[in-house]
Amino acid sequence: MDTQGKLNPQQLDTLGEIGNITMGNSATTLSMMVNKRVDITTPQIQVVPRAKAMEGFEKTCIFVNIKYVKGITGNNVFILRPIDVLVLTDLMMGGAGQPQAGPLSELHISAASEAMNQMMGASATSMSTMLKLPVDISTPNVSQVDVDSVIAFEQAFEAKYQEFVRINFHMEIEGVLASSMIQMYPLQFAVAMCNQFNRVKGPAGPA
Repeated sequence: MDTQGKLNPQQLDTLGEIGNITMGNSATTLSMMVNKRVDITTPQIQVVPRAKAMEGFEKTCIFVNIKYVKGITGNNVFILRPIDVLVLTDLMMGGAGQPQAGPLSELHISAASEAMNQMMGASATSMSTMLKLPVDISTPNVSQVDVDSVIAFEQAFEAKYQEFVRINFHMEIEGVLASSMIQMYPLQFAVAMCNQFNRVKGPAGPA
């Protein structure tokens, strides 16, 4: 895993800890929505340059842009496979999680938005506790992206951000799905979050 020396071991550990806790709470929330056990674990963290941020994804993916509107400044994106959204939608509507293959409709996009809104709301609550800040998020903006164009990615982040932390979470929905979910945010945001986390955790207590 090439972090290009941009994050030290302590920062990597901190981001891993934050990711495990926030995604653990997100998994619990999603589990209640789909009525199945959900595990989101094992964050793999790397730093990537802007030009390579979307490398390795399927040609089409689901792009979820979430902004922090209180407590911390910035935004992050989650990237999902279309098949995962089909499965989630089917489960949320009481199905068995075995949908017919096909293009995504507005219903699927709406379901993905609702799922991510609930999951990231739980994540924001966890972050608020960890960072001792009143963290809140915007309503997720969900779109289907042609990775070759990456227009949505360019619009989501200001041009000043040239390096990003990309976190790969393993996601399992009991008996239905084993996949991955990618979270990405600017390197500066990651460093600021680590600094706040360590201020709260340090011997002097909250800053």
